[in-house]
Amino acid sequence: MTKNHLFCFGLGYSATPLAAQLLGEGWAVSGTTRDEEKKAKLEATGITTHIFTRETPLPKGALDGVTHILCSIAPDDAGDPMLDMHGDDIAALKSLVWAGLLSTTGVYGDRDGGEVDEGSELSPTNARAEARVAQDKMWKQYGADHGVAVHVLRLAGIYGPGRNPLTRAKAGHASCIVKPGLVLGRIHLDDIMGAVRASMAKPNPGGTYNVTDDMPVPPQDITTYACELLGIEPPDEVPFENAEMSPLMREFYTDCKRVSNLRLKDELGYTLKFPDYKSGLDALNTA
Repeated sequence: MTKNHLFCFGLGYSATPLAAQLLGEGWAVSGTTRDEEKKAKLEATGITTHIFTRETPLPKGALDGVTHILCSIAPDDAGDPMLDMHGDDIAALKSLVWAGLLSTTGVYGDRDGGEVDEGSELSPTNARAEARVAQDKMWKQYGADHGVAVHVLRLAGIYGPGRNPLTRAKAGHASCIVKPGLVLGRIHLDDIMGAVRASMAKPNPGGTYNVTDDMPVPPQDITTYACELLGIEPPDEVPFENAEMSPLMREFYTDCKRVSNLRLKDELGYTLKFPDYKSGLDALNTA
């Protein structure tokens, strides 16, 4: 019986906890980073780690025996680094049963509060989202061309341990920027891991799944609730047009849509551990 072997292109915030979880269950786990210091830390936990960039491809044999591949690397100006550098190597793997791409719900663009699902037209509103759309299509075409069971998981705004409104409020970095009518979806790190595992268990070639909670809400509501849990006063509300923010943060406030997660539930049979921001923040506050 072939031992399950997960290879993560990009051992970042979303992939590393999943890798550690599967390692603890007896899987072989390996992956990539761009940082030598992080490589040493990951290898100290038992995860075989390689430096990977366009200038530093994987060493020969690094993918031998891999059964599952997860990619959380964003596209760059030239395209998808993983497929460009190692697409042929992956297509040649006889052991591979599943490959997953962590993408973003930003590919849907702005729907003025309307609902989208996996069959909706992709209408990106910025260059970053346009690159994600191109990556999304590239992965699906790659799966069709090479007979690889590719899944694309489109993630909403990620939060979890160490990266959430509670930590920002404690550090004095919370903000209440108000844009009338804006609602945003969120997804807890635990539910990203759960959705990936549900996807691995049902490798339906070409599957696409939105990974988001059940309650898209105005972002200031989340900040206010976090402050309430901490027993501190929330920051004053600032109108969007008057707010000082980075270009990246401004993009975050551009798109307004309600993203359906019914396919995740019905097709993969996944039940969200944290179906709304309150349950997620409650758990983080007591952790």
